[in-house]
Amino acid sequence: MTQTITGLFDHYDDARRAVQNLEAAGVAHRDISIVGHDRGEQVGHDRVGDVADPAAQDAGKGAEIGAAVGGVGGLLAGLGLLAIPGIGPVVAAGWLAATAVGAIGGGLIGAATGGLVGALTHAGVPENDAHVYAEGVRRGGTLVTAKVDEPLVATACNILGDDRAVNVAERRNAYETQGWSSFDEADPAYTDSDIAAERTRHDRV
Repeated sequence: MTQTITGLFDHYDDARRAVQNLEAAGVAHRDISIVGHDRGEQVGHDRVGDVADPAAQDAGKGAEIGAAVGGVGGLLAGLGLLAIPGIGPVVAAGWLAATAVGAIGGGLIGAATGGLVGALTHAGVPENDAHVYAEGVRRGGTLVTAKVDEPLVATACNILGDDRAVNVAERRNAYETQGWSSFDEADPAYTDSDIAAERTRHDRV
């Protein structure tokens, strides 16, 4: 039986390392997805940096970026830019990214499933957790999600739940103390300065 295992990371480099560890453990890159704000950190051989809104609006046309990735370098070699409703421009690759923007198998499903929250719940992630994950990405985090068969579940859980990963229950409580209740696509996207302040806040905890 296949399970969906998810980890949220405040820093892109930690998420990138998790992807590499999953692949090294035997999880196929077609079964892994990464979605997050790179904000100028190293991605493959290029630096992505800030993404202008007009470019991001067209990025959804390439939503299959990770669905057909299979070349040298694994999943991370297929990183691209796209826009996810309620989050804005992100760097992403994999099946979850394609589902979140509504283009998988040629069908538009994003509107029906509700962007990133819908894509996560459709994959079996509890809705309460899906809202925290989506909000985490909106605030500058990076989400790694893997579909794994039973023999690799424990390994994937260890990789995506290590001490670099966000504790979802604690993060939900932190958000709720700020008046947050759930991810809302209508909320404004976080700016670079907003994201920097958010990361500093959590790094101090």
